[in-house]
Amino acid sequence: MSQTRRPKRGFWAALIGIAVVGLGLLAYIATKPKQVREVDLVGDPAQARGYLLGDSAAPLQIIEFADFECPACAQFATLTEPDVRKRLVETGQASYRFYDFPLPIHRNTWAASNAAACADEQGRFWEMHDRLFDSQDQWNGEATGRPKGVFTRLAREVGLDEARFEQCYDENRYQSRIAANRAEADRRRIGSTPTFIIGVRGATAGARVLPGTMGIDEFMRNVNEIRAAAGGGAAPHATPHATPNATPARGVGPTR
Repeated sequence: MSQTRRPKRGFWAALIGIAVVGLGLLAYIATKPKQVREVDLVGDPAQARGYLLGDSAAPLQIIEFADFECPACAQFATLTEPDVRKRLVETGQASYRFYDFPLPIHRNTWAASNAAACADEQGRFWEMHDRLFDSQDQWNGEATGRPKGVFTRLAREVGLDEARFEQCYDENRYQSRIAANRAEADRRRIGSTPTFIIGVRGATAGARVLPGTMGIDEFMRNVNEIRAAAGGGAAPHATPHATPNATPARGVGPTR
């Protein structure tokens, strides 16, 4: 009898040992810190800088909060913004500052902001900004789950050092900056993209928050009204009439 029990005892002892090891392994996996690519999603708005186009001391200050994967943002960037730059920024009347506001509904928007920030490292943010919006249908979450190849091609097209860009992109080097820009949107209670804040530098009244995309006529009408409210008069070369279905505006304090 004793000889037949020993193998059974050994079998159960081995089985118990395997179970203990397995439970230990599961506990280790459960408590092991997870590798998260987006390392800093809680930003400090005090660290937000955005990306400036034009003279920061220009009389009119235009701020945009946008998501690179947002179709309405792409519509504004490709159809209206070129005229805004030509009429206001290039003439020295306005500065234009872009803040990332990546929305959780968009799969590849953080990656796109990362690509734009890495382009900024080489002095090509606005070139990458334009190409990202132009090619949104090629890299968005509906088109691919691996947008890096498209971003690398865009980096090459705008003249970036490709190896340097890829290293920056793979390191997620500017995640904290993107998060800070998003935190600034939260601080200002921005609820949708694109949203614009337009005001006259140094004025204590007349600034507006303008949610939603718009055509150049509507944009310039708002600019004229904002300048007039601040005592600056209408902007030269502005189109005075509004387009139908204008987005309502609400008053806010001066821009930062």
